[in-house]
Amino acid sequence: MKIRTIILASLLVSSVCMAGCQDSRKSRAVRANQALPAKIQKKMAAMDMPKNSPILVRIFKEESTLEVWKQKRNGKYGLIAEYDICKWSGKLGPKYMEGDRQAPEGFYTVSPAQMNPNSSYYLSFNIGFPNAYDRVNGRTGQHLMVHGACSSAGCYSMTDKSIVQIYAFGRDAFVGGQREFQVHAFPFRMTAQNMVRYRKDPNYPFWTMLKEGYDIFENNRTLPKVDVCEGRYIFNRTNLYSAPLSPAGACPVHRASPALHTAYTSGGASNAVSLSTETTDQDKVPAPSIASIEEARLIADWSYRRAHGEKVTREPPSFSQASAEPAGAPDIVPIVEVAEKPAISNETVASTQ
Repeated sequence: MKIRTIILASLLVSSVCMAGCQDSRKSRAVRANQALPAKIQKKMAAMDMPKNSPILVRIFKEESTLEVWKQKRNGKYGLIAEYDICKWSGKLGPKYMEGDRQAPEGFYTVSPAQMNPNSSYYLSFNIGFPNAYDRVNGRTGQHLMVHGACSSAGCYSMTDKSIVQIYAFGRDAFVGGQREFQVHAFPFRMTAQNMVRYRKDPNYPFWTMLKEGYDIFENNRTLPKVDVCEGRYIFNRTNLYSAPLSPAGACPVHRASPALHTAYTSGGASNAVSLSTETTDQDKVPAPSIASIEEARLIADWSYRRAHGEKVTREPPSFSQASAEPAGAPDIVPIVEVAEKPAISNETVASTQ
């Protein structure tokens, strides 16, 4: 009798566990397949945007904003939705290396394989860091995501409600045949006034390069063609000989395609430096930015030591004031085994996102 009772109890526990696993899988499937709200669908119809047309995602750090743009039937893109970013890691400026706690800036692409319906952070997608530009410039890092749960360690974090909608936009675009969607991550809205505000920042040369791609979309509402050669981004270039571009190689002879012409070449970006500096007097103070790769190395070393249980300061070392973090924000999970490389980063925690 006692044995029979034990067997029945074991079966009951097993059935409950199986039901729990099935419920969990079902719950995650529901998350990834939720339809966009009726209000957004109505707006899409009013803007002449097919449900499965291509999308573009734009991110602005200083404004803590993520935008979703969607293609209309006329081929132009329109802004369909904006979302507040709960948290992004680090300061303004690019990501240099694994462990520097920087959220990336640049031009990235997301394919269906980078979408994660089983994320530990509700839903997520990998933005594709490092891209060709990052790799040719020796930048390292992995698992850089846009995800839910409103908590982050090196990524762009959204509320669960927001990530469900952003994920749905991407999913529907893939169903419609888009092979990958672009993600443009900027330090701030790259207006002429903002470029003047940041004209003395050490990242200014990098940002002027990003602004060229920004201006192309702002002026034309069509996606820029993004390539990398000579270790830099180039946009809307047509190679005369149709040869593949090498990120590390010299930029080949090229001509501007009439179909891809942009107002940038006639002063769209350069007008920033011609504005009177008096226009900045009433502007807000520039946000902190990462000063250099030397600062990135200091932070990466701090991340490594903290990950291995060493006693370090609560905030990472900084050449300037760091961006504010909410109290109790998640950080690096201590690990037991000590590796030889001093480059264990906060973003490695996101490997299961």
